[in-house]
Formats: sequence, C-alpha cells, structure tokens
Amino acid sequence: QVHVAESGGGLVQPGGSLRLSCAASGITFSLNTMKWYRQAPGKQRELVAVITTAGGTNYADFVKGRFTISRDIAKNTVYLQMNSLKPEDTAVYYCNAGRDYPLYSWGQGTQVTVSA
Repeated sequence: QVHVAESGGGLVQPGGSLRLSCAASGITFSLNTMKWYRQAPGKQRELVAVITTAGGTNYADFVKGRFTISRDIAKNTVYLQMNSLKPEDTAVYYCNAGRDYPLYSWGQGTQVTVSA
C-alpha cells in the first residue's frame, strides 16, 4: 500500500520562501512521474509542477520562475522550492505520482499560507 506524506508548509510573508517535501512508502519516485498540486479554498485542485522519470520538469504558468521541483533519489523524496511567494499561492499542497492522472489516494497535504 502506498502512503504519501507532504510536509514543509507554514505561514510566510509575501515575497518569502518555503520548501515542501513529499515522501512515500511503497513507491519509488524515480520510476514515476511525480507532480505537485494545490487546492485553494473554494477552488478545484490544480497542477503546479511535474518532474518526469527522466528528470525533466514542467510548471504551471502561474509559478514559472518562482517554484522549482526536484527529487532526491537516494532519499526517495520530491521537493518543491517556492520563492517569491504571493498571497494567491495560499493553498493546501499535495503530491502524487502518475503521468496522465493521479495514481494514489491523496495524502493530507501541507498548508501554505502567504500573508502579511
């Protein structure tokens, strides 16, 4: 059974930075396309960033140039470095595997709040 756990969220001022982590048991991240998603209150979950099995990355337009997705194969962990945070980045952030659709049940996510 796959268990995914996100961490690293918190309260940060506009312009600040956070690094989110995604760890899991029962899945090898380097063998899967991994994605970060987010869901703001009252909105649908949306895709934020992708890292492919080959290590290629893609980003939603609204985070390009500010967020960076990466992975540590030895630690089987995926990260999301978030810089220049804006209030509109406030959301619960989730990670999941799957190139075309999420493969596993959603974890609890990690709350990111950007506010002065």
